[in-house]
Amino acid sequence: MLALLCGGQGTLSQQIFDLIAGQPAAEPVFAAAAGYLGQDPREFVRQRSADELSLNQPSQVLTVTSALAIHACIVDLLADQTAVAGYSVGEMAAWSIAGIWTAEEALRLTDVRARLMERVAGPDSRLGYVRGLDRSRLERLLEKHRCEIAIKNPDQLFVVGGAEQDVIDLCHEAAAEGAARTGLLAVRVASHTSRLERACEPLQQALDASQRTAVDSRRTLLAGGDGERIFSASQETAKLACQIARPVDWCATLEALVELGVTRVLDLGPGHALADMMQAFAPSIRCYAADAFRTLDGLRNWIASAERA
Repeated sequence: MLALLCGGQGTLSQQIFDLIAGQPAAEPVFAAAAGYLGQDPREFVRQRSADELSLNQPSQVLTVTSALAIHACIVDLLADQTAVAGYSVGEMAAWSIAGIWTAEEALRLTDVRARLMERVAGPDSRLGYVRGLDRSRLERLLEKHRCEIAIKNPDQLFVVGGAEQDVIDLCHEAAAEGAARTGLLAVRVASHTSRLERACEPLQQALDASQRTAVDSRRTLLAGGDGERIFSASQETAKLACQIARPVDWCATLEALVELGVTRVLDLGPGHALADMMQAFAPSIRCYAADAFRTLDGLRNWIASAERA
């Protein structure tokens, strides 16, 4: 089985749309995204600074646009059962790929999500990361610096969130205590922490009011927060909404993919972090990132070979 993974916010480059920039299949996605960016996303990423690209609203919209545009260029090849999961805001793309929302509806809701998060998070929140520090020692530092675990990844990689200076102080102390690596992420909101609690209810209202259809029978949709299978979108809107204020256990999602019998993984991006994590977590699974392909034909040939295997 092939699994499609939709990435979360991170550092966005000017090249994120190069693979599919001129593809007719992606045009409706780009057109929809332009309505929330005020500009064609392909032009947006080339004309804005790195700081502008890391702002919460454009970052979330561009992240989901990237996954949905690539999917639009390969969906005709996905005849067999395909697993889908999204990391953080990537869940918005995953629900669309699973057939619940159109790309246009997913982008509209992503814009709603981003703006609600900005409204309640405050101007000083941030995400950072700590790799290679024992969980008990990390929890002591979290309490000391008033931060929270936002995402649990494999290989003792934790994303942490809180006020920006508190995250900086935590990272510095974690490094001094022996963490292999620490640093700030290009995410200027403390996603998946209790600082976002007040955004959950209005986001759920928006999700409940969205135009939805049933999960496509050819898709196996997993919740990015805990790996549980989603059978009915209507029963899961509260969980998806509250995910913005709850920690994500990406390790559980990777375990669920292995248990499903996934043999190939395609990271739709942006970037290749999810492919790298899956490869390290389950070395027997062949993992690729879309942005590792030099041409769309190369990517489509790989998908076609996976479907024939």
